[in-house]
Amino acid sequence: MKNNLSAAIKAKLELLINNRRAKELDIIEDSKAMLRKKKILEDRDVEILKGNASVQLLALENVSEREQHVLYRCHYKYFHKDKESFYLEEKTENRMAVFQNNTIIRDYKVEHEYDEPFAESDDTPNERVSFFYDRLAAVQYAERWWNTNNPKFKNFDVNCTNYVSQCLHAGGAPMRGYPGRSNGWWMQNNIWSYSWTVAHSLTLHLGNSKTGLRATAVRAPEALMPGDVICYDFQGDGRFDHTTIVVAKDQANMPLVNANTYNSRMRYWDYEDSTAYTPNIKYRFFHIDDDSGSKK
Repeated sequence: MKNNLSAAIKAKLELLINNRRAKELDIIEDSKAMLRKKKILEDRDVEILKGNASVQLLALENVSEREQHVLYRCHYKYFHKDKESFYLEEKTENRMAVFQNNTIIRDYKVEHEYDEPFAESDDTPNERVSFFYDRLAAVQYAERWWNTNNPKFKNFDVNCTNYVSQCLHAGGAPMRGYPGRSNGWWMQNNIWSYSWTVAHSLTLHLGNSKTGLRATAVRAPEALMPGDVICYDFQGDGRFDHTTIVVAKDQANMPLVNANTYNSRMRYWDYEDSTAYTPNIKYRFFHIDDDSGSKK
């Protein structure tokens, strides 16, 4: 069984790296996202020198004598050559494989619904909260915890914004607003503000906050620096669904990002290789501001 899963995943890697299309791809429902990733790499003139994926079995359900459903986790690693530099991209995802008579007939990524409750933030500041943003510390935290959960914080099924908030806090951004859930940006005593955990609410907070954690919206991803934030509206309907943190720039000065929910590191910023991607996607690019007297 594990060998069959590995063969299906290997077929995706062969398409991406060696341009070989195997019959196993016919049962992988999200293979179109891999094709988009291949196109992005070609457009960027970036080459994957090597790729591999490991499979971890999570759960097995015997639906009938003939049919089994297998939940498994796949950890991808891609070693990129970008001009004269090299970097390792990683991501993990949970997948479901449907077996009939020991043959996979369906394989798909287990999706999370980006349907979080949110409230418009009442962000009128009561006091000045100053800080210096340590971008290196924020990025180091993003790298340390991209694929595991810090036990000091509550974890969520949809964890992208909680993770980015933790990174920002590790960089020195001060919490404020407790205990009002619609006020400020904070997590304390196992409760939290909407802006700490909900992508749309954090987008509103970054765009409106005048004290403590605050940001300047910039027009293009090239203007971002490591430690900055990108917010994603996959449907283009005005509600932001996802948040990432910039951890590096590629040779074309474009952001590479880390994220949770679908855990990933050093991923190209535009998410066109995501199953959540639509042609209507919209982005907000936020440069984190502080009180150092200059943008660092």
